[in-house]
Amino acid sequence: MLAAFSLMLITACKEEPKKDLTVIENTQETFQPITDDVLETGVIYEANIRQYSPSGHFDEFTKDIPQLKQLGVKVIWLMPIFPISETNRKATGGADSKFASDFPEAEQSKYLGSYYAVSDFTKINPEFGTIEDFRNLIKTAHDNGMYVILDWVPNHTGWDHEWIKNHPDYYTKDKDGNITYPEGTDWTDVADLNYDNKDMRKEMIADMQYWLMEEGVDGFRCDVAGSVPTDFWEEAIPQLRATKDIFMLAEAWEPELAKDGLFDMVYGWDTHHIMNDLAQGKKGLDAWNNRKAQIDSLYEKNDIMMNFVTNHDENSWSGTINERMKEAAPLMTAFSYVIPGMPLIYSGMEYDMDHRLKFFEKDSIPKTKKTMWPLLEKLGALKNTNPALNGGKNPASYTNLETANAKVLAFQRAKDDQTVTFIGNFSDKEQSVAAPLEGSFTDYIQGKKLELKKENIVLKPWEYKILTN
Repeated sequence: MLAAFSLMLITACKEEPKKDLTVIENTQETFQPITDDVLETGVIYEANIRQYSPSGHFDEFTKDIPQLKQLGVKVIWLMPIFPISETNRKATGGADSKFASDFPEAEQSKYLGSYYAVSDFTKINPEFGTIEDFRNLIKTAHDNGMYVILDWVPNHTGWDHEWIKNHPDYYTKDKDGNITYPEGTDWTDVADLNYDNKDMRKEMIADMQYWLMEEGVDGFRCDVAGSVPTDFWEEAIPQLRATKDIFMLAEAWEPELAKDGLFDMVYGWDTHHIMNDLAQGKKGLDAWNNRKAQIDSLYEKNDIMMNFVTNHDENSWSGTINERMKEAAPLMTAFSYVIPGMPLIYSGMEYDMDHRLKFFEKDSIPKTKKTMWPLLEKLGALKNTNPALNGGKNPASYTNLETANAKVLAFQRAKDDQTVTFIGNFSDKEQSVAAPLEGSFTDYIQGKKLELKKENIVLKPWEYKILTN
């Protein structure tokens, strides 16, 4: 009996690990990698964790992630989440640039420095929370059908990065052998990386792989990607894509960065500048038509442009949406959704934020839904569901429509028997224009049926219509 009991005990112990393994396999959550379909209908949200809430904590953003579904967000771009160097930490920007150390000691602690002065590419900024808090953010996004990309800073590091001490050969040096900040900039709070060093390249790729393999992120937005040698991206991105399907956004306009499976999306900087000029009356619609022709000639059909009325740089350094666009802001926002590409929402934009967020110290966005939230909600729903606004690897067509009015732009997007027609008055004066097409439509923003005939349409200053069939 004793022998029989011992045999049963041994058998039970051997079988126990199998039982645990079965439970793990059955409860393991899977999240499908990002697809081209997501890119066709996506809206991207830039999250400034520090300024998103009074606490500047991951958790405050995480709890609001389900609301972003209402805005049609498919991709969340997190501004850098890494620890920030203290050495040479910036306190103000521009021509009057100072270091935090230039201020009285009692004031120095309020200057948190630039997110882009990274001291460790594989750690979490304790200002935002813990790695567990970050993992909860990723899980919440995935549970809500959203993808998360990290803001990666490949051009430079902060002065406290361990590479400075242990691998000084990873950095650019002046004629006297001193590590330098990026040439032609005032970025004195960071040290320029030397891409002639092959070992540095390997470590950079390994650090990126860590976030893909260990923390489940879905890609990267790469800071000043055009300042990094293209051959590094040709080396790195195929290795990253071999790990999993990812989304890559370059803070750059160069067409070569979007070729041959490198970056999925690039910045539409020139489009943004033209929108500012149109809103300020500095340029006419010929500027947009020329820009559209330029996009068609420089980029391939499956290259994606990121369209934006604001982002962290524009808000902090160039002015708020209201400062730059005033009454034209709703028109320009709608325009950024209906032209080919992917529209961007920057933290606070959804709450009609009308102040420039501080860059090197703590600030906070408003949290009251006014006019922008319902507009973004409508535009996001249309972008998510109507193939005529597809703007990814297989975009909808774009056709200009004649208006016989230099102040009024009309065009039609079409795909899969669906059309979206945009008619907009890009001026501060009322305009009368011949209907650019005839038929029965739905005025999408107003939610009303509309019959277009040959008679003229009157558009108030900066008024626009989005018509669906």
